[in-house]
Amino acid sequence: MASNDNGLASTLAAIEHARKAPRAAVLPALLKSAEELAAAQRALAETSRDTGALIDSIEVTPPGHSTPPYSQPGGMRVAGETEVLVTAGNEDVRYAHLVEFGTSKMEAEPFFWPAFRLLRKRLQNRINRAARKAVKDAWSGGQ
Repeated sequence: MASNDNGLASTLAAIEHARKAPRAAVLPALLKSAEELAAAQRALAETSRDTGALIDSIEVTPPGHSTPPYSQPGGMRVAGETEVLVTAGNEDVRYAHLVEFGTSKMEAEPFFWPAFRLLRKRLQNRINRAARKAVKDAWSGGQ
């Protein structure tokens, strides 16, 4: 005799599918947002241009890859599976934080965090839209 679960098994399967769907679907939005943020940071760093090494050191690290050694914020680390990191600095450019926050002999020329604060809402909205769409498509069986 088959038990009647009133569709519980299919509902639980749909929930599980909807829970996992955003991970892959959000990645393009994360990468696009990170590239936009890095471009804004490079533009703001133009005021501190001396050699251009700082501007060239601003990098986007995709999931599963390692950030450059001595990068700011946080130094060298590996991005998680749903994480894209934007960093400034590398082995040759170890002074990104000094430009950002200044020293006793130099005024701060912020570029990293102002760009983040300027774009935070726009980038977060893009990522949220991609996640909502992925969940909606997964729930309705669109994928």
